[in-house]
Amino acid sequence: MMAMKQFIKPTLLFHKGFVRKGYVLSLVAICCSALFPALASSAAPEVATHKKQSSYELMSAENKAMQDDPSLNPAMFWVAEGESIWQTKSGSKNISCASCHGDAKKSMRGVATQFPKMIKDNLQTLEGQINQCRTVKEGAPALAYESKELLALTAYVATQSKGMPIAVKETSANQAQLKKGRQWFNERMGQLNLSCAQCHEDRAGLKLGGSPIPQGHPNAYPIYRLEWQTLGSVQRRLRNCMSGVRAEQFEYGSPEMAQLELFLMWRAQGMPLEAPGVRP
Repeated sequence: MMAMKQFIKPTLLFHKGFVRKGYVLSLVAICCSALFPALASSAAPEVATHKKQSSYELMSAENKAMQDDPSLNPAMFWVAEGESIWQTKSGSKNISCASCHGDAKKSMRGVATQFPKMIKDNLQTLEGQINQCRTVKEGAPALAYESKELLALTAYVATQSKGMPIAVKETSANQAQLKKGRQWFNERMGQLNLSCAQCHEDRAGLKLGGSPIPQGHPNAYPIYRLEWQTLGSVQRRLRNCMSGVRAEQFEYGSPEMAQLELFLMWRAQGMPLEAPGVRP
């Protein structure tokens, strides 16, 4: 018991911003599971689920309505901005996305369901491919991650595939990258020594700080998160999780981020794309 107290005390010190009764009790429960694997394994069958569930199903009726109605979904402001950027000529070659791809409603249909994917031996995310097109095809500077412009273009492209099933599959080309992504998902990290899988697989459906723990599928990104009061990418959310367990965060656009995103999309294979989503 003394060892357990020594483990929990510094944890709370590292989480000054999270010291609330509900959060701490839930955090202690997770820490107990990490300290006593036998307890975790005996409880896992009651919690684990094999049915893929979007975190949309865990939201309130009001938040669901906000995502479903384009006139209420705040992410649609970024989609409209993305459509404008799609048509705007830029760079040294003075061309636009539309100059090459034409009508996005036709040319981009299904594209977002296939990323991340291998392109010329490189694992490329959707954001990475947008920047690749800008720098190589348009002669324009790359857009910064989480910038309004890159989020807008990503949301505009992604919304063309809304409702389509995620189609990322394991192939001989992406096998090694997918293996690394699976490793990042299952590897314990940070001062709390927790992995993505411990929350989003072993304890999906339980509660942390009064909020249900989702399965962690990326099928609604980019999303407008009410907590953020803005649109954000899946990489921003992953960095939030890493910060939450007090781990060193992967850099935006890094190979590690792409590998983890690939695994998450593969794991969500067959789920309908909801982008742009809304979450609490």
